[in-house]
Amino acid sequence: MSNDALANAARILGKARCAVAFTGAGISVESGIPPFRGPGGVWSKYDPEKFEKGYFKRHPQEVWPLLKTIFFDTLARARPNAAHLALAELETAGLLAGVITQNIDGLHQAAGSRTVHEYHGSTRRMQCLSCRAFFDSASIALDRLPPPCPACGGTLKPDFVFFSEPIPFEVHRAATELAQASDLCLIVGTGGEVMPAGRIPHLIKNSGGTVIEINLHETRYSYGFSDIFLQGKAGTLLPELTDKALEK
Repeated sequence: MSNDALANAARILGKARCAVAFTGAGISVESGIPPFRGPGGVWSKYDPEKFEKGYFKRHPQEVWPLLKTIFFDTLARARPNAAHLALAELETAGLLAGVITQNIDGLHQAAGSRTVHEYHGSTRRMQCLSCRAFFDSASIALDRLPPPCPACGGTLKPDFVFFSEPIPFEVHRAATELAQASDLCLIVGTGGEVMPAGRIPHLIKNSGGTVIEINLHETRYSYGFSDIFLQGKAGTLLPELTDKALEK
């Protein structure tokens, strides 16, 4: 990556009418959260079929200990890194309209981002499969698994999207509307392999918008789709991009 590419990306970001960030697991790796795919990823250690919604409903006693280990124990220790903070700074400065994220870790909100569309849900809430009530995850003790619903004693499910489960309509609509209103997409830490989320940048590109990509490795976006590809760590490049975009 050249300094010219970074400077050009900062110039475009600074002049964008409506910029949106589209983030994935790669932005949270520097916070100690492992990715799902690739060597060392979650799915290299655990069977993803156990996180299919039907399987969970049939075997909550088997799946809940995995959920606690993979998601709640790990995410409880994670803190926003410099990349999350940079996106929040861009939003505060009026250069970013919001974040559309595939992540369920809540680190964008913890960093100070206000407009965050969590495409795949969040670990911050749970829903009872019986009475359908929602609860703040922080209020649910995990010393008994599966944790019982405080209201009816039913089975609680984390409020993120399991395999075979549809994307919540309201989130999909809000994310789509934001993308359609944007003229710049800042891709960070995702290769767009998961659908339908991976189509979000295409909504912006197809309407004539610009795509700036920050990823540690080349992705399906990098060549022939992204207008500018900045290769490297998000925690390094995003703060540099933010500083340059905010220069007067």
